[in-house]
Amino acid sequence: MDAVSAKPARRSRHPLFGRASTHTTDHSLPGGARDPPGAPLRIAMLAPPWIPVPSPGYGGVESVVSTLTETLVGRGHHVTLFCAPGSVSRANVVSLLERSHPDEIDRSLYEVDHVGQAFDRVDDAAEGAGFDVIHDHCGFTGLAMAGRIDTPLVHTVPGAFTADTAAFYARHGHKAALVGISAAQLASAPPELEPIASIPNPIDVRAWPLQERKGDYLLWIGRMSPEKGPHRAIAAARAVDAPIVLAGVIQPGQQAFFDREVAPHIDGTQVRFVGEVGGSTKRALFARARGLLMPIRWDEPFGMVMIEALACGTPVIAFPEGAARELVVDGTTGFLVDNERDMAVAIGGLPRIDPHACRAWVRRHCDVQVVAEAYERTYRSVTAPDAARALAGV
Repeated sequence: MDAVSAKPARRSRHPLFGRASTHTTDHSLPGGARDPPGAPLRIAMLAPPWIPVPSPGYGGVESVVSTLTETLVGRGHHVTLFCAPGSVSRANVVSLLERSHPDEIDRSLYEVDHVGQAFDRVDDAAEGAGFDVIHDHCGFTGLAMAGRIDTPLVHTVPGAFTADTAAFYARHGHKAALVGISAAQLASAPPELEPIASIPNPIDVRAWPLQERKGDYLLWIGRMSPEKGPHRAIAAARAVDAPIVLAGVIQPGQQAFFDREVAPHIDGTQVRFVGEVGGSTKRALFARARGLLMPIRWDEPFGMVMIEALACGTPVIAFPEGAARELVVDGTTGFLVDNERDMAVAIGGLPRIDPHACRAWVRRHCDVQVVAEAYERTYRSVTAPDAARALAGV
């Protein structure tokens, strides 16, 4: 793609966006072109600079980037992963900063430095074969600067739309192909944006063990914050005298909440706190749990822990907030309830949920092969020469 056609293509949103989904089977492109199956793409995968890919513990975006990157490489694409130091991948790994910054997440200095250097590398590569597309998972800098680079950019919107972020996307959203992660997230997108495709976060279902015979404990896992509801999960479990395991990270600013609302209930028997978990320990914890409790009180844009539990055949009981309404099929993969009292009642219904149905739902909707195929269609839709020329008016 030449620079003359590339820039207008990004500034005029591709008409395919908003109509594509993980269930789309039509590979037609504007101008009658066909998406050539198997043709490798040169993809610059832009991860955040804060935590290595994959994350050794907490790090939802990093896990998503790792899972998608490894699968794209396995599907024959040439992927360069721009990421934090310490990252490991079958892709070509390029770490741009001297160290990772797990305790300085969202500090603009490191994000701008990381993205600026990545864009420099992409520009330098354009003198040779170059990249076909940049896939940006890096927050806001990449999207804001997308109009300054010739390579088309696909930006996955990571979080919920707030008043501030909605204003940002209203100003800069036209510079790239935007992809959301749930219908609930996109419901609050700025109205001036064109319809945005929704592609769920991926999970490699094969990597998560299915266990039919469950243990006796309930599980809560996440950040120790009021909106995530660990204290509400404890209340629901205690109401039916069920043991509960709490797992997760206490991030800066959350210690006071933990000390006040969670710590007094921890007794090592009925209420256990195991801290941050990862790898095989995390998988085993999900697989053996009788159910995952998600008493959230915010518009969760996705909720990776829900599909991780379901992949292990572990049903989810959640409040109907945000994407929980899409990920939990009431009566099939778990239950949607309104409060702690109803959550306690629903715990008694967990044996009626078929673990195989939970795993099958995730495989059908969120397995990484399904998600990678959807992203491949999106990548090709922004790199097709006929589409770019039509949008540029040439």
